[in-house]
Formats: sequence, C-alpha cells, structure tokens
Amino acid sequence: MQESLKKLLFIYNPKAGKGAILQKLSTIIDLFTAAGYLVTAYPTQKRADATNLVLDETLDCDLIVCSGGDGTLNEVVTGMMKREKRIPIGYIPAGSTNDFASSLEIPKRMLEAAETAIGPSVFKSDIGSLNGKYFVYAAAFGLFSEVSYMTPQDMKNLLGHSAYIIEGAKSLANIPEYHIIADGDNLHIDGHFILGMITNTYSIGGFKRLFGSDVSLDDGYHELTLAKAPETPAEFQELITCLFNGKLREASIVQTAEITSLHITSDQPISWSLDGEFGGEYTEVDIQNNKQAIELKI
Repeated sequence: MQESLKKLLFIYNPKAGKGAILQKLSTIIDLFTAAGYLVTAYPTQKRADATNLVLDETLDCDLIVCSGGDGTLNEVVTGMMKREKRIPIGYIPAGSTNDFASSLEIPKRMLEAAETAIGPSVFKSDIGSLNGKYFVYAAAFGLFSEVSYMTPQDMKNLLGHSAYIIEGAKSLANIPEYHIIADGDNLHIDGHFILGMITNTYSIGGFKRLFGSDVSLDDGYHELTLAKAPETPAEFQELITCLFNGKLREASIVQTAEITSLHITSDQPISWSLDGEFGGEYTEVDIQNNKQAIELKI
C-alpha cells in the first residue's frame, strides 16, 4: 500500500518566526498524509542544510514543501537549481517578513499555506543568479541591504518588520557610496550609488509595492533599482520618504531598468545580500535571470 503513496519531503526551520511551525507540525503532517503523501519531515540544523538535502540526487520524492523565512526558501531553491531533475516546491511562510510569499499571495495562515502547497496550481517563477549563487527575489547592496542578515533572529521574531526599520536607521548617519559601472541589455550606467537592487518581487523588507504594479515574476526580466548618492539633505529625505511610502522608484535620484543580465564592476569590494542573507563580497558580479526555472505551488 505504501508503495503507491506519493512521497513528500517536508523541510522546516524550527527557529523561524518564533518557532510557530512547531505548534502546527503534527496538524500539517496529518494534512499531507490525508492527501495521499508518505511524508518525511526534516528540521534544518545549520546553514545550507536544506540546500544539501535537496541537492542529493538520490532524493526520491514527488514534492518538496519547505517552511521558514525567505532564507529557508532560498536554500531549497538553490539546491533545486543545481539538480538535474527538478521537483515542484511548496512553501509555508514562517519568517519575519516573507516578501516572496507575499508577492505570490501564498496564504499567511500556516494551515492554509499547507493546503496550497499540495494543491494543483503551479507557478513557474524566474530565479536570479549572482556569480553562480542563486536568489529567489532580491540581490542588493548598500543602504538597508545588510539589515536582514545583520539583524539578530530574536529581534526579527519579536519586532518583525519594525526590526528592519530600527536596525536600518542605525546606518543612516554614515552612508557609504559605491562607484559602479553596470552593463547589460543595451544599458550602460556609470556613477556613485548608495543602494542597488536587482529584484523579482513586489515588496522587500516588508515594504509593499516598491517596484510598481506592473512587475511580473515569470517574464524573464529582473527589475534594476539604483539610488544615486544624494547631493543634498533634501534628496536623501525624498529617497527615504519614497521608500516608506512604497514609491521608491519615483524618487528623483533613483534609476530603474528591466534586465535579463547585468555585469557590474566596482572600485572597492561590495557586500551583497541575496534574499536577505549574506551573499559574498565582490568587485565584479555577473547577474542572470533564469526564466521560469522553478515550479512553485500557489
């Protein structure tokens, strides 16, 4: 009898979002089982745990469901992108902001998200890569970009979106600027910037609709957003106001473009954030859009 059951691997981060998944774990596994799945549950133990598990080519399952924050989803997607045979992914958001889940309109309630994860609807999402490292929805540098991976997990759990504002405000007094040259898709930019983002999402850091209403997550394009170094306090104030009002791209010192690939060089090493986690420090990066590369349950 069990040989006829579909196989589901459930990967969850037991520390994400105040450990909320632990309160629902038994109910979620029961829900999956009732839907005809033989369930294997795996709590992640350390960084890159989920990536290594998914990357194991001996893995035999029909569906992978993960629960945690955006970092957990990134690890699962990273493993899947490196596999020869790719498997659909369901996602139960349990982090502090859950930007990508919000973009996909995955339910915030865990049991509803679990039902969505085993439902019939599949979305083929674009996935980005930066120097061979994958990101689901955002690669960023500069202002606010270090907030997520520099903010303690306890503060994220306690304050959620507010934690990003509090930690980000600490960096405003001493804002570094970077001289970069960016080339790609008939695009050439040479200037000094305090913020750069390559995104495939409607929101980031909990800030909603930052990139306009016409963003498509499966069109083969990423949105490029660059904020120039402000020359006056008024320009900087306008940038922050537009950020908090969800109209970042309307700020006068912001440049935008749609890109399929991008090559960026800089005079000094730049720390990059990939889906809110530290992604490395580089003076040169190659960014690619991998169109409709991953199947996500929505």
